[in-house]
Formats: sequence, structure tokens, C-alpha cells
Amino acid sequence: MQESPRFGHLAQTFAGRQLPLVVLRSAAGYYLGTWDDEGPFTRESQEYFSNEQAAQDALARGDWTQRQSL
Repeated sequence: MQESPRFGHLAQTFAGRQLPLVVLRSAAGYYLGTWDDEGPFTRESQEYFSNEQAAQDALARGDWTQRQSL
């Protein structure tokens, strides 16, 4: 597997913000995204994960799909 990026691609590309990737939760499930002082900023992963550990594992392994647009 490839190493996962450390910062959100969409946050950087569309907002010029270098925010770290973290596991976040929504009503749809867990996802990889970015967070700023106001809350969730971007959803970076195309996938939703069934639980927090699955999302953490995907982030650590780089086993997820980067969204290309907001």
C-alpha cells in the first residue's frame, strides 16, 4: 500500500489551507477529512467507513480513495 498523505488535498487545492487529515464522523459514517477551528472543513475520502478503527486503519495504510472535488 501507499503511504497516506498527511494533509487534505481538497483543503489545500480549493481553500489554500494546509490542514491535517483526521478521522471524522457524520450521519453517513466515518470518513477521512480535515477540521478547522469551526468544525469539519472538507471530506477528503470518497469512502465512508463502518467504524472509527476501520477509518484509522485506512488512513494509516493509505488504503482509501481521495475525492477530487468538493
